[in-house]
Amino acid sequence: MLVVTGKGRKQRQLPVLPAVRAAVADYLAACPHGLAADGPLFVGARGGPLNPRLVQLQMEAVRKRLELPDTATPHALRHSFATHLLGAGGDLRAIQELLGHASLSTTQRYTSVETERLLAIYDAAHPRARLAREDRGE
Repeated sequence: MLVVTGKGRKQRQLPVLPAVRAAVADYLAACPHGLAADGPLFVGARGGPLNPRLVQLQMEAVRKRLELPDTATPHALRHSFATHLLGAGGDLRAIQELLGHASLSTTQRYTSVETERLLAIYDAAHPRARLAREDRGE
């Protein structure tokens, strides 16, 4: 488990995949700065907290190299993570904890995405269902 500090200095525990644990261990071995146990994991070139704008710029550069749309952002990755968990049968309360949402209603936004996806699959499999929904004005 990894302790993450989010908005409002709220802390939560997150599970860590073995591949991620190995990548973090490699990073720690290569990091030239001494990292405080209660300090940030990722630091900048001078050892201070990593500037969020640097991460955004790197994401932009990767997005351009891979010819991804402008909508491919860190927040979109977070949203996809939650949506895929929900689609795979993840518990809404567990997803709330992983995302660090104080309110379940914030997490429930992801259920509408899943509902839309399921309706699209249903409509593709049953053309008459789509026509019936259109007749009802949905």
